[in-house]
Amino acid sequence: MKKKYIIPFAVIFANIFFSSCEDKKFVKPDRPNIVYLLADDMGIGDLGCYNPESKIPTPAMDALAKDGMMFTDAHTNSAVCTPTRYGILTGTYAFRTRLKSGVLWGSSPTLINKGEATVASLLRKNGYNTAVIGKWHLGLNWQTLEPNVELTDNWQQDNSKIDYSKPILFGPNSVGFDYFFGIPASLDMPPYLYVENQFPQGIPTEITNEGGRTGLTVPGFKAKNVMPDFTEKAVDFINQQKPGKPFFLYFPWAAPHTPVVPNDEFIGKSKAGEYGDFVVECDATVKKIVQALKEKGLYENTIIILTSDNGCSPHGFPIQQEIEFEHNTSNGFKGRKSHSYEGGHRVPFIVSWPKQVEANSVSNEIICTTDLYATVANLLGHEMTLNEAHDSYSFLPILKNEGYKKPLREATIHHSLNGDFSIRKGDWKYIDAKGHGGFGQIKEEIPEDSIQLYNLANDFAETTNVYLKNQDVVEELKTLLEEYKTKGFSRGSNIE
Repeated sequence: MKKKYIIPFAVIFANIFFSSCEDKKFVKPDRPNIVYLLADDMGIGDLGCYNPESKIPTPAMDALAKDGMMFTDAHTNSAVCTPTRYGILTGTYAFRTRLKSGVLWGSSPTLINKGEATVASLLRKNGYNTAVIGKWHLGLNWQTLEPNVELTDNWQQDNSKIDYSKPILFGPNSVGFDYFFGIPASLDMPPYLYVENQFPQGIPTEITNEGGRTGLTVPGFKAKNVMPDFTEKAVDFINQQKPGKPFFLYFPWAAPHTPVVPNDEFIGKSKAGEYGDFVVECDATVKKIVQALKEKGLYENTIIILTSDNGCSPHGFPIQQEIEFEHNTSNGFKGRKSHSYEGGHRVPFIVSWPKQVEANSVSNEIICTTDLYATVANLLGHEMTLNEAHDSYSFLPILKNEGYKKPLREATIHHSLNGDFSIRKGDWKYIDAKGHGGFGQIKEEIPEDSIQLYNLANDFAETTNVYLKNQDVVEELKTLLEEYKTKGFSRGSNIE
């Protein structure tokens, strides 16, 4: 039987919502707390609120959507980890940095420059307590055992050159975060250890391949413990907050990224194998965060954003398992993590903000994860300069049902693992390359004969390349892509 999926272009209640709350008056809040929950390699089709046929129960995530707004056309600026994280915190596309393809590694130097504005630094200047708890993956300036040793972005780099007894010279505390507890990169990238603020938590003296890549590990460090440890730290941070002092908690998980290691209490809780069980564990984390906010009396004045850094990985949930379990993690969209296709960068995006965001609402507006910075600036009344957030648009007017110039974004650039560019404007999507631009298998046939153009209104699954029939559209988007790349920014004002 042919499966059915919720398709963002056919969300029929959005217009009803926007017209029904057109005249609604919203209560002006105190400065809200902000909690940003970033899943690692979670597909848009994993959540029940996006895919009713999901084989993974996600009641806590679904409850957030019911309490707030669900975006159906939200995208990451990249189809892999590091570039998306850079875009979230800086509001700028990561291809404008030294990282032109791929990701950073556990020993890579920092990608965020000294003095570069971030969401955290902006909020801290405005009186917020700021914390990042979780997977950093934006580089750390480690000290080395020998002088004049240069650490690079090479994944085969010898991590034994690092002096783990000394504090990190530049990291999250250098870019606006008051507190950091986390791991340097992905859970399958050595060195395997925790870092608290500038200090490595132990000396990695053992060798393990538990994460998938052999490397140095602190004795006793276990991949299974990471999500529970992160969750406990995040709840502790919430419980430590005092009245009258707003906070920003950036909580990037290490799950359901590989290694897929759900804890015993979650085994068998889904019908999508261990990957599905790992997503269930992520959902339990959401429940604990919401519960902590409510018990502390903070929930009503907290913006919670839940999203993912890219689509589901074909390594964490292989195509064979997708077929076996009949679970479509990309929700009918083509491709997965690393790919230029929609399944690589179209992600769940849910915003809960009681009394400000209409409950159980839907937006079909195109937004990007780079838009957090401008949204926060708009919230604070901060006028951005040309030195900040080069590719960020505020979606605050959407949340509060206020006027803005439509569409919100003129266009949006996406970047694949291999560094291929694509650009989306309205219904049109232009991929300036052949093939999917990433790794792993793909179920759908890949057009290899030319660069690609798709009309997503008619072909959301990107099955028919209409490049040859629409040369005028190709030229328009190709020109705009080059303009965005060369002039150094893409944002404009969208506030009426």
